[in-house]
Amino acid sequence: MNVKDKCIVITGGSGGLGSEMARLLASNGARVIILDLDKQKGDALVKEMQSDGYQADFYPMDLTSEEDWKRVVDAIVKSTGKIDVLVNNAGINIRKPIEEMELDEWNTMMLVNVGSVFLGAKHLIPVMRKQGGGAIINTSSVCGLIGHRYTPEAYTTTKGAVTLLTKSIAARYAKDGIRCNSIHPSTVDTPLVQEMFKDPVKKKQRLDEVPLGRLAKASDVANAVLYLASDEASFINGIALPVDGGVTCC
Repeated sequence: MNVKDKCIVITGGSGGLGSEMARLLASNGARVIILDLDKQKGDALVKEMQSDGYQADFYPMDLTSEEDWKRVVDAIVKSTGKIDVLVNNAGINIRKPIEEMELDEWNTMMLVNVGSVFLGAKHLIPVMRKQGGGAIINTSSVCGLIGHRYTPEAYTTTKGAVTLLTKSIAARYAKDGIRCNSIHPSTVDTPLVQEMFKDPVKKKQRLDEVPLGRLAKASDVANAVLYLASDEASFINGIALPVDGGVTCC
C-alpha cells in the first residue's frame, strides 16, 4: 500500500492501537505525527520509532481543546508543509450502564469520542482543501453499527455519532478531494481485554459472538488504516469498514 512520503497525523497515537498504526504507517514510508495527552508515552514511542529509522514526531495536546488544535495544526503545517491523512483514533470508555452513569460522565465521553473527531476534521479540512485533497479515517467500533449488548449505551452512542459524522464529511467534502471513512473493530486483544478475560463468562461472551472465533489483533485494525490511507483507496469514500471477524453480519 502506497503511503510513502505522506504526512499522517494520528490522535491517541501513543496508545495500543494508535502505536500499532503509527509503526505500520511509518514502516511503509509515511511521516507520522502522533498527537496525545500522554507526553511520556508519546516521547518514548517517537524515540523508539526514530531509532528504527522511521520519520516520527510527537505533539502533546488536549484533543478536546480547540486552542490546542489550532496551535498544533499550525505547527505541523509549518514543519511539514502539508497534512495528507488524519486518523482520529482517540477514545475512552466509561463502563457504566445508562442507569448508573452520571451526566458529566456522559458528557465527557461525548467530548472525547465525538468532540475530538469534530475538532480534528474542523481544523484539518481547510488544510487539505488548500493542498488539493487528503483523507480522514475515524476509528469507530462495531458499536457504531449495532446495539452491542455487552457495551455501555454511552459508548455505543458516541461511536454511532462518529459513523454518521464520517458519512456527512465524506458527502460534503469529496468535491475538495477529501475522502472520509470509518473503521469498526470488534473487541481487540489488548492487555486491558486480557484482564477482563480473567472472568470466564466475559471471555466466552466475546469469543462466541465472533464467527471467525478469535479476537481482533491490533495489526488487523492497523492494516485497515494503512489501506484507507493509501493511494490504492483513492476511490473509497464514506464507507464504514468492519474489522470484526463477522460480528456485524450475524
